[in-house]
Amino acid sequence: MNAWTEAADLAGAVLLLLGCLQCLLGVIGMLRFPDVLSRSHAATKPQTLGMLLVLVGVALQLRHAIDVGTLLLIVFFQFLTSPVASHLVARSAYRTGQTGSRGLLRDDLDPQLSDGEQPEE
Repeated sequence: MNAWTEAADLAGAVLLLLGCLQCLLGVIGMLRFPDVLSRSHAATKPQTLGMLLVLVGVALQLRHAIDVGTLLLIVFFQFLTSPVASHLVARSAYRTGQTGSRGLLRDDLDPQLSDGEQPEE
């Protein structure tokens, strides 16, 4: 084995470990955060980064063109679907009244703001 192969294997293993830890932190956040909006954030941001790190680690381990192409498709669809799904869950929770507006600094979806009225300060 040459030096480049050993370095790629080591980097792949480190990225796999970091990605798994990032995903674990996202799951812990989903279990510990109190409301739907915080859990939605924990389900999207760390999971997407963790998945990206895992897939780059796997690509460094495999190093075949067809495998890397498949992993790039997985990254593309992960980045495409995860934020959209999280947004839809958060919006559904807001519309059904499960979010509570007490923790929001600004509520752009409030019906009185959609009428064109400016909020009183």
